[in-house]
Amino acid sequence: MSLPDIKKDFSGWYQEVVYQAELADQSPVRGTYVIRPYGYRIWELIRGELDNRIKETGHENALFPLFIPESFLKKEAEHVEGFAPEVAVVTYAGGKKLEEPLVVRPTSETMVHYMFARWIKSWRDLPLKINQWANVVRWEMRPRVFLRTTEFSWQEGHTAHETALEAEQEAELMWKEYISISQNYLAIPVFSGIKTEQEKFPGGDRTYTFEAIMPDGKAVQMGTSHIISQNFAKTFNMSYQNRDGELEYPYLTSWGVTTRLIGALLMVHGDQKGLILPPRVAPIQVVIIPIMKKGIDNKSLLDAIAKIESELIKIGIRVHVDDEEQKTPGAKFYKWELKGVPLRIEFGNRDLEKGVVIAVDRLEGNKKSIILNEVITEIPSMLNKIQEQLYNRAEKKVVEMGEKHKKLETFASRFSKEGGFYVTTGWCGNPECENKLKEYKGSIRCQIDSKEFENCFNCDDKSVTDVIIAKSY
Repeated sequence: MSLPDIKKDFSGWYQEVVYQAELADQSPVRGTYVIRPYGYRIWELIRGELDNRIKETGHENALFPLFIPESFLKKEAEHVEGFAPEVAVVTYAGGKKLEEPLVVRPTSETMVHYMFARWIKSWRDLPLKINQWANVVRWEMRPRVFLRTTEFSWQEGHTAHETALEAEQEAELMWKEYISISQNYLAIPVFSGIKTEQEKFPGGDRTYTFEAIMPDGKAVQMGTSHIISQNFAKTFNMSYQNRDGELEYPYLTSWGVTTRLIGALLMVHGDQKGLILPPRVAPIQVVIIPIMKKGIDNKSLLDAIAKIESELIKIGIRVHVDDEEQKTPGAKFYKWELKGVPLRIEFGNRDLEKGVVIAVDRLEGNKKSIILNEVITEIPSMLNKIQEQLYNRAEKKVVEMGEKHKKLETFASRFSKEGGFYVTTGWCGNPECENKLKEYKGSIRCQIDSKEFENCFNCDDKSVTDVIIAKSY
């Protein structure tokens, strides 16, 4: 089954490639999806790398309850207001109406901070650095698999510190770890900066974000890191005895990324044939296709393939041999191109006689003849090259889609009708100017660390920061 035209129907292409490549499938509950083994393996590879970095930076994993007392959310007015439209509430359980409704966690700040208040009694208990890998529920009105779903998997880190400076350093540290994962593992270039007051985490002081631009010009918020300061600490009476013997409140942070990273990965790198997965997060990095002829003894060929497979596994390559006899080589090529495997090795009896294999890269379709005893050195090199090429290609696309404008009127009409691009411009910091973008289905994705524009894109006031404006998923 062919895929929709990626240039004419990008949304249709995305939905179809997710299902055809067996990454996910629809469930009976609207807005929820089953992540299939191939898709979940991508998440496991991302999660494994990030989990290592979380632990190496001094954090420990824990697991908090799925259900949160409704009163917990109501303690922080701005927090509950921000999440209210997305919250699912349990009012009936165990055969009777509950005395207090339970919220199915949309995020765990309130539950974590309730526990932090029990655990933190002295400055000696700080810093406290906790992370959890979990599922959360946010009732989604316009679901899109991986990108916006009612239930999704993520990690959420929560920390408490003695000083505001330590909290700021923590939030920036994890923000930079996320950016590194995106660029070095997902091969996705991103814009990084600070969210506006309207877009920041409900109840927080400051939100750091990193945003990726998709091939259709829309932005995906890849992840965020928040400085919550002392707001929630005061709400949950999280006081402790400081070094001078006085009661004080800790400074808090939280940060997280979700399975949305998979959606961005698919869109940024895919083509008309299907997925193209960066080698570092590809469940299968190399697929070996035996080119076998009927009526002859293929044992020597299969033995040679088994040896190649074993040698590649020994050096840490994720490899799969597709020796299914009922399918033609052409059908197998189609399947593994659709699933985005970075490298394909074609190997037949003639190749065995010559002492070579044919390696084909998924990105360009280039073929390379490799001497058998050089496979274990050549294949890692080719995978590294594909990883680098994917990032460079994605970065080139992002640069080409970017436009710089001094005033809204020079791009507003095209922005709402055509799309396909994002804008760098100046902003005065006034929410009224920010809200003007809603008329054109756009938003400020982040405030960036540059000062190129003198005036605001909407009014004549002096610009206080440059911003990235885009439509978003």
